[in-house]
Amino acid sequence: NTLRGNVLASACPSRKILQHLTNRWGGLVLIVLCSGTKRFSELRRAIDGVSERMLTQTLQQLEEDGMLIRKSFNTVPPHVEYSLTVFGKQAAKRIKELADWLETNLDDILKAREKMHE
Repeated sequence: NTLRGNVLASACPSRKILQHLTNRWGGLVLIVLCSGTKRFSELRRAIDGVSERMLTQTLQQLEEDGMLIRKSFNTVPPHVEYSLTVFGKQAAKRIKELADWLETNLDDILKAREKMHE
């Protein structure tokens, strides 16, 4: 029997995963990783405004949710790389589509917002 989630139910784990994917930084991390494996410093540079602490927390959440893989290299200096799993790629594709739609329609959306505040 396959379990199906219900994001509208507060006790369903799917809600927490959705929050991780759509919070302030989760979706942006997935979008950056769409282009391939990245180091922590590359992610931090790519996502304007994210703190080291919040990026670390976001990466841990996405790793726990099975969206990305963290690979540590025992080199000097040591470094870590992050890449998307199959689930991460599927989620990232959808989030990127939403972001692309938003960027394409940004002018009209901003005009609609202005009308609401007239």
